[in-house]
Amino acid sequence: MKHTRRSFLKSTAGSAVAVGVLPNVITSFSLFGADAPSKRIQVAQIGCGRMGREDVQGVMAHSLARVVAVCDLDSKRLAAGKKLVEEHYAGKGESKVEAKTFSDFHDVLASKEIDAVVVSVPDHWHALVATSAALAGKNIYVQKPITYNIAESIALRKAVRARKVILQTGSQQRSEHPFPAFRPASEAVRNGRIGKLKTIKIGIGLDKPSGKKPAPMTVPENLNFDRWLGAAPEQPYMEGRVHPQDSLSGRPGWITTEDFGLGMITNWGAHHIDIAQWAMGLQLSGPQTIEARADFMQDDVWTVHRTYHVEMQYPGDIQVILDNNFDMGIRFEGEDGWIFCTRGSAKVTKSDGSSGKTDEPSKKALMASDEKILSKLDSKAVRWMPSKDHYLNWLEAIAANRDPIAPVDQAARSLQTCAAAWIGMKLQRKLTWDAAKEEFVNDGEANALRSRKPRKPEYDVQSLLKNAGVV
Repeated sequence: MKHTRRSFLKSTAGSAVAVGVLPNVITSFSLFGADAPSKRIQVAQIGCGRMGREDVQGVMAHSLARVVAVCDLDSKRLAAGKKLVEEHYAGKGESKVEAKTFSDFHDVLASKEIDAVVVSVPDHWHALVATSAALAGKNIYVQKPITYNIAESIALRKAVRARKVILQTGSQQRSEHPFPAFRPASEAVRNGRIGKLKTIKIGIGLDKPSGKKPAPMTVPENLNFDRWLGAAPEQPYMEGRVHPQDSLSGRPGWITTEDFGLGMITNWGAHHIDIAQWAMGLQLSGPQTIEARADFMQDDVWTVHRTYHVEMQYPGDIQVILDNNFDMGIRFEGEDGWIFCTRGSAKVTKSDGSSGKTDEPSKKALMASDEKILSKLDSKAVRWMPSKDHYLNWLEAIAANRDPIAPVDQAARSLQTCAAAWIGMKLQRKLTWDAAKEEFVNDGEANALRSRKPRKPEYDVQSLLKNAGVV
């Protein structure tokens, strides 16, 4: 019988699970034969910067996948991505290793040999690249937040479900590695270990102003800046608002520039809100009301919010509070005790700043008011899907043709909550959110901020869906 690569992987994964063996513990030779590289899940890396390099290495760590191509608008980063991939496979003893290079993601999606893409581009590009990939029938790993705004999250979800592809969001706190505290904490809360949940307090760090006034610069020859802007408003090039030209590891300025990312509320907020909503059992819902305030950076290269205070009321009379004075992490408070979870000694990146106590190396990643709260759950407890490694979970989901641990529907809801909080920061008045309709109640001004008009029609995700016949 002749199998397509996808059907072969699916049947192989099913057989492996049936005998209690996961695909990652089977050698590529025994699983696929002598021509193993061509029969693995063929992956292209789109975006070769700081997170792109981390993502591609995470995927290459597993024999179920083969990274065959890289794509970036910056030729320096593209060359570095190609080198990283080729050196990885050459280091495993392979000869004649070659990763294809693309400067336009559309060319990646047009390639029939590619089964899946990893989307590690700036936030304002997530929706267009991921939606285009879904419509092209490619499986997707996309960094969090899943999209830049609320309307985009709905559009991407429609595309993924219409084309029946597998999407994993980079909400790595759902998987055991490398941050093991969040799963047991949220499972304990979900199963009533602290009694009725009353309050969730979340610290997401604090961005610091750069101290530099905006100043236009000459666009470097290696960067297609007009294309990089995408849907964002027209503006002059400034390295401090894009990414470092002399470093692949430095924190990019776009992440602190509101035209490209909304700041800590979606940067770290997407991680922690995601865990909080799962712990509440509201991963497909959201808050009922939002009250927020924040101060925004002024006369600076960067433009996102700095200090913040957000209060959200959820069904079940649960209050969620975010404040820049809280420790980085999530504190669940119930009638019978509390649980705190964080990334422990894993710091926020150096230029992220912190909420004061965040970076204490002595801080435990998982704490509770009573050790019994964190004792082993019984077999009837509500649990997360097993996932030791976030990238492997995605690859296994592709092979088995099932949703991964961080699917599009739940990721869209996490983004919507964070973006709604940002809208509250902007309007600084109480807002009422209808989670079922994914819109604010009787509030045209707030609803207008769920989306933005793209700079050029070619960057309009809604038109992309319409042209594809997806409504």
